Amino acid sequence: MVRTYVVTGAASGIGQASRQLLTEAGHQVIGVDIRQSDVTVDLGTPAGRAELVDRVWDLSGGTVDAVLAVAGLATPTIATVAVNYFGTIATLEGLRPLLASSNAPRAVAVSSMAALFPPDEPLLERLIAADEMGALERASELAADPQTGGLIYGTAKRALSRWIRRTAPTPKWAGASIALNAIAPGVVRTPMTADLTATEEGRRQLAEVVPMPLNGFFEPRDAAELLVWLASEANAHLCGQVIYIDGGSDAVIRGESVW
Repeated sequence: MVRTYVVTGAASGIGQASRQLLTEAGHQVIGVDIRQSDVTVDLGTPAGRAELVDRVWDLSGGTVDAVLAVAGLATPTIATVAVNYFGTIATLEGLRPLLASSNAPRAVAVSSMAALFPPDEPLLERLIAADEMGALERASELAADPQTGGLIYGTAKRALSRWIRRTAPTPKWAGASIALNAIAPGVVRTPMTADLTATEEGRRQLAEVVPMPLNGFFEPRDAAELLVWLASEANAHLCGQVIYIDGGSDAVIRGESVW
C-alpha cells in the first residue's frame, strides 16, 4: 500500500537517506528542510513551524500516514535547541491531527546517544517545562563559553528522549493508535559530523568519547532503514521506545543498566 510520509531534514544525511528509501519503495514523500525541499521552512522559528503544518496540510490533502522528524543541528548554538527540541516537538504535535486520519499512523523522531552524557540541568529543566524563551537564554549562556557549549546538543536530545517517553503512551498518541518512538544514533557519517571525522586523529578522539565496538561509524542509510521500519505498518506495538542504533555505545556506557 502506498503511504504518505513527511520527512524533515530531507535535504541531507539521515533525512535524505530516509526519503530515498521511501521513494524507492513507491511511497509519497513530502520533504521538509531549510533548503531544496518540497516544504522549505526554518523549524527553529515559530513562523516556520506554523508554515510547515499549513504546507503539509495542502500537499497531503489532510492525511499523513507517518512523520519522520529528522531535522537537527549539532552546533553549540541556540539554534540547536530551537530546532532539535522545539522544532521537533512542534513538527510532531502540529502534524498529529493529520496522522489521526491514517489507518496506520506512525511518528518517529531522531534523538542521539549523546543523550547519555550528563546534561546541563538548568537547560534541561527549561526544556522539560516547554519554556522556549528561558531555554534559549540558557543555551546562549552555555554557547558563550567553549567549555560548556558542547552541553547544548546532548541536553536537547535528552529532553527530546524524555518527551517521547512521557508523551507516547498518552490518549492523544497511543490512545489514537499513533505509534510514537525515536532512534538514538551513534556517529553517522553525515554533513553534521564531517568536520569531526575528516582526519584520523579526529576519528580516534571521537571514538574515545563515543565507543562503537560493533562496526564503528556508519552511513545514513543504516539509520534510515530503522526509521523507515518504525514508520511502517509493520510496527504496530512499539510505544515510547528510544532505540539506540549506536554500534554498542549505550551498552558500553550504561553497562547492565536497563534505563
